[in-house]
Amino acid sequence: MTLQELVHQAASLYLDKTAVCFDECNSQPPIYYTYKTVIHAASELLYFLRLHCDFQGIREIGLYCQPGINLPSWILGILQVPAAYAPIDPDSPPLLSTHFMQKCNLKYILVEKKQLDKFRSSYETLLNYDILAVEHNDLVFIRLHWKDVEVNLMLNDGKEKNEKRENCISSENSNEEKEYVDARHEDCLAYVLHTSGTTGTPKIVRVPHSCVLPNILHFRELFDITPKDVLFLASPLTFDPSVVEIFIALSSGASLLIVPTSVKVLPSKLAPVLFTCHRVTVLQATPTLLRRFGSQLVKSTVLSASTSLRVLALGGEPFPSLTVLKNWIGKGNKTQIFNIYGITEVSSWATFYRIPEKILNSTLKCELPVPLGFPLLGTVVEVRDADGFTIQEGSGQVFLGGKNRVCFLDDEVTVPLGTMRATGDFVTIRGGEIFFLGRKDSQIKRHGKRLNIELVQQVAEGLDQIESCAVTWYNQEKLILFIVTKDDVAKDLIFKELQKHLPNHAIPDELVLIDTLPFTSHGKVDVSELNKIYLDSVNLTQNKLSGKEDLWEKLQCLWKSTLSLPEDVKVPEDSLFLNSGGDSLKSVRLLSEIEQLVGTPIPGLLEVILNSSILEIHSYILQTVFAVEDLTFTKMYATKRKFSDTDEEEAIGKSLQQRSTLPFSYKDINAFIALSRGSQILSVNSTELGHYPLACSPDLISQTNIKNVKSSNPSALIGKSRGRSHVAKVSAEGNPVTKVEKMELCVRWRSDTGKCVDASPLVVIPAADNSSATVYIGSHSHRMKAVELRSGKVKWEQILGDRIESSACVSVCGNFIVVGCYNGLVYVLKSNSGETHWMFTTEDTVKSSATVDPTTGLVYIGSHDQHVYALDIYKKKCIWKLKCEGTVFSSPCLSLNPHHLYCATLGGLLLAVNPTTGNTVWKHCCGKPLFSSPRCCQQYICIGCVDGNLFCFTHSGEQVWQFSTSGPIFSSPCTSASEQEIFFGSHDCFIYCCNLKGHLQWKFETTSRVYATPFAFRNHNGNSEMLLAAASTDGKLWILGSESGQLQNVYELPGEVFSSPVIWESVLIIGCRNNYIYCLDLLSGTQN
Repeated sequence: MTLQELVHQAASLYLDKTAVCFDECNSQPPIYYTYKTVIHAASELLYFLRLHCDFQGIREIGLYCQPGINLPSWILGILQVPAAYAPIDPDSPPLLSTHFMQKCNLKYILVEKKQLDKFRSSYETLLNYDILAVEHNDLVFIRLHWKDVEVNLMLNDGKEKNEKRENCISSENSNEEKEYVDARHEDCLAYVLHTSGTTGTPKIVRVPHSCVLPNILHFRELFDITPKDVLFLASPLTFDPSVVEIFIALSSGASLLIVPTSVKVLPSKLAPVLFTCHRVTVLQATPTLLRRFGSQLVKSTVLSASTSLRVLALGGEPFPSLTVLKNWIGKGNKTQIFNIYGITEVSSWATFYRIPEKILNSTLKCELPVPLGFPLLGTVVEVRDADGFTIQEGSGQVFLGGKNRVCFLDDEVTVPLGTMRATGDFVTIRGGEIFFLGRKDSQIKRHGKRLNIELVQQVAEGLDQIESCAVTWYNQEKLILFIVTKDDVAKDLIFKELQKHLPNHAIPDELVLIDTLPFTSHGKVDVSELNKIYLDSVNLTQNKLSGKEDLWEKLQCLWKSTLSLPEDVKVPEDSLFLNSGGDSLKSVRLLSEIEQLVGTPIPGLLEVILNSSILEIHSYILQTVFAVEDLTFTKMYATKRKFSDTDEEEAIGKSLQQRSTLPFSYKDINAFIALSRGSQILSVNSTELGHYPLACSPDLISQTNIKNVKSSNPSALIGKSRGRSHVAKVSAEGNPVTKVEKMELCVRWRSDTGKCVDASPLVVIPAADNSSATVYIGSHSHRMKAVELRSGKVKWEQILGDRIESSACVSVCGNFIVVGCYNGLVYVLKSNSGETHWMFTTEDTVKSSATVDPTTGLVYIGSHDQHVYALDIYKKKCIWKLKCEGTVFSSPCLSLNPHHLYCATLGGLLLAVNPTTGNTVWKHCCGKPLFSSPRCCQQYICIGCVDGNLFCFTHSGEQVWQFSTSGPIFSSPCTSASEQEIFFGSHDCFIYCCNLKGHLQWKFETTSRVYATPFAFRNHNGNSEMLLAAASTDGKLWILGSESGQLQNVYELPGEVFSSPVIWESVLIIGCRNNYIYCLDLLSGTQN
């Protein structure tokens, strides 16, 4: 049975009855089509399409149109070909729709004539297409041509991928040979949609007739649909509940009401159209759509005693509390109200629960939660715990499926019948009933405690003063409550009410009053629009700067807002940003908000924020913006300490020319390999140079005249990257959908440092004895440690003068470790004992990590004093220093060909420097601060910026491309062994892989911001697959396939992580903010 066959059965009984009504809600009368007209129009389109379509593989036809009287006929015409219809929303972003069309490998599109100009203007530069001369009534037939399509569904069987799938587990026929459903069968598919993409890359969902038909049949019976009913098409075609609305009506002899999209967003106009003019009897909607009517209009019209509405089914979002629901219902109302639940990946609905009349009619306050209810026809609902076991009591994640309730995701072509899909929704089972807890992405950690933000919304919505509300976790830092009030109510009063009902960790940071809730085309709350509203409200408040007299008060407000301090707290004048809970990201936010406040960029302000008190920040802004001179703070940086024991005139005025020879005898050089963050490898006296971070090829390295001996283990370091196979596809669980060898992470040892470990490890492996490999790392406790890699035994520990965030660097001879410190000193320690060899003094904090020139032995490091230094650690001398026009937070990067040192500043400058003379070769202003460290390969230099862009330059300083993400980039780039791929993280929670042309190869969504630098490595456990290790700030370690972005495993550390991972052979080393250094074994499934 198919959807179109259901309609034909009804049409044979109700040929002359009204099937569709389209009301433009203007002066024009509504248009009506009978079942006979709908079927006739569909048949005409069928013949047209069969004449012009030549299908190979999956049969799909795009439909680009607005809601109208012909819509059901167009859908039926496509289904009768037979083919699946793929709706394309004219109001969707063209890039998103292009992604959808390309992933589907769509060959044909029907475009509504009225929308043809919009289609052309939107896709002129994105699509390659022909417009055939022939047209059909109100449609234009378009043929698409794709080049280098990423997914070839016609050739890919996909059975192998389905044999072992961890996010989709068949619960039926598990002990017998599996049956598969095949998307290429002529009558298989009904429609194709894509998910919203709000939680990552949008997924393509192909829905068979057999999956959605049980929904239609069950709801017809459940809602007792008759030919007298009128159903409203509330959902857009791109939202799968629209299928239920259309085909429940047209398979029952009932009427379908359609109105323009523009009317749906006007509640005051929509309500009389639905319930006065057309007497709608069945409404399926999201709770947000209902909230937009407002409680008074809902009570007086939608759910009044005289309403035409028999059935109201609410789904797509958490169901309102019973207290709120009862406030919406007018006295004497008899409407049946249902809670329906489902996911697009098992289209469309999965469960239902009818709210008992006795509860709705009761005058008693009811705080009981509403259960999800019972499975719909053919649907299997399972709740599984964290270990994947089905449970009958307690909390877990919902899995949905059923023998025929199966859809195809992305490039799946065959799927086992009975496949179960993870939903990402968490529930609790009590007494056999399932209660919704929230989405996985609604669970946040705040003030050290877990919080479901939907709890805040439910409590707020239950307050008498609030009409409707929504909650967002803005920038993963602030809990913002948006409220539509019933009357003019002061924020303070609502805050007090919330404090009575919510625990302290659930009290919102801010309340924002709005006139109405914004919602998406699917009828759900538009979170991105709410975030814009919040940002605008902040800017509006800030921009009321009347003059310099107003600055101090406004600055304090911004300070408290950025640091999430209570509004009634007074900020002391000597408060330092970093000591008050600030960090790098928050400093950028404060800078941006101050610049918006004063209406102009303020060069150098970021460095002041990071290093000075709030009073000094205030004085600096007055000086810079208002030209006030008579201030106590008259210099941006007061000298904190003497320059160094080097003669300053010699260091600044004279640059010592360095020959490309090492300043020590060969007998002092040890053979070793050193690994540091971002897959950076220094190989000295070794035959295997590995993947050199300094763009050093073997012929270049030979210029150093360093003798080579055999490396202890090159296999963990080098190897060619194979071509990309496909875009990463990850389930809601984060599990891979293709067959991969399972990798496990297991703690080998951990070492306590006393305080947070934000520095990244340095691993040094002697060529003579790799069993004596050593990890060097520092922490906030001032300790610098050397730890045996194999055993975790501490070799030595040295207490330095202040906090250590700089990562260590090994000298070219292997005898010394170089590390920066918060006290402004650069420490040179003996690698075998930790004994101090030399201390060099800069004028401010050193967070930058040093890099070494293997041709000269010079060490380069940056400082917050705005300088980069070239140090000869053997002569204990500064060779040169260069002022860089901004704080140097990031670490320098060296290229041997051309011989350049690349440095970046918080002023936004990227500089190429001559490593021998210290002269600037070229510089480029990126516009915003650069916390990321530059990374160079033989062709290019790449660096991330807090504006969310990854920039790529040639070695001569020409910008080649930039790639944009949705959040600041603090992570430094890492390149693959072949130097053809670039990996990096972003504060938008994604790990990205781009090729050297700046094109996205894949992106993987993590569960938090990615501050650390990824590490590319070869799997040491047999199959030689190239992998990528990355860390998100919530403490999770992610192991991905570097070519596909597919998840191999994830491991959660018990603290935040800002340190970057380093991998040698099959062990991973990383620091954690719970004060420990961790060493984890990477084990294959056979080793586990």
